[in-house]
Amino acid sequence: MKTTKGVRKAKTLMLTQNAVLAAIVVLMAFTPIGYLRLGAVEMTFIMIPVAVGAITLGEKSGAFLGLVFGISSFIQCFGMSAFGATLLAINPLFTFIMCVVPRVLMGYLCGVIYKLLSKIKKGIAVVIASFFAPVINTALFMTSLIVLFGKTDFVIGLRAGTDNVWAFMIAFVGLNGLLEIIGTTLITPPVALAVEKAVKKFK
Repeated sequence: MKTTKGVRKAKTLMLTQNAVLAAIVVLMAFTPIGYLRLGAVEMTFIMIPVAVGAITLGEKSGAFLGLVFGISSFIQCFGMSAFGATLLAINPLFTFIMCVVPRVLMGYLCGVIYKLLSKIKKGIAVVIASFFAPVINTALFMTSLIVLFGKTDFVIGLRAGTDNVWAFMIAFVGLNGLLEIIGTTLITPPVALAVEKAVKKFK
């Protein structure tokens, strides 16, 4: 049974880890290492610290880090992202929802996936959770774009006459989405396992 001092130490450690990972998310969001912009499509690996937090600290931390990611993404819409700025001019509330909600759900669901699968095999759980972080992020972001902005002239123009929603989503995400999945799946597992190992030593 943990003592009061032990519980306090564990909470302090978790808060510190969340703060460090949140700082990494913000650093990536507002420096060139966070985004690779190719025309209207933007590629990011900010899912990595979110996924690391979800795996090592749990789904609540994943949701918190996803919130930080989402808010930083919304801030990008104020002149730092041409795509985001266009959507912001159309509907600020919908833009906020599209930037924040998918990222919060991504972080939370990544943690849930790891938690459920880790009961079977931990190593596989880390890889699968890492894989689904960018998949969920992209799927929810694109779904939000279609639902919230699908009937706007801007998105209709991007669709270039394509009536098939799935074809548009695949074409819009394209190689960038694939690289996000590959990068996050390869980088997140060793980082998450290293962080978990370091935390255990500290405890």
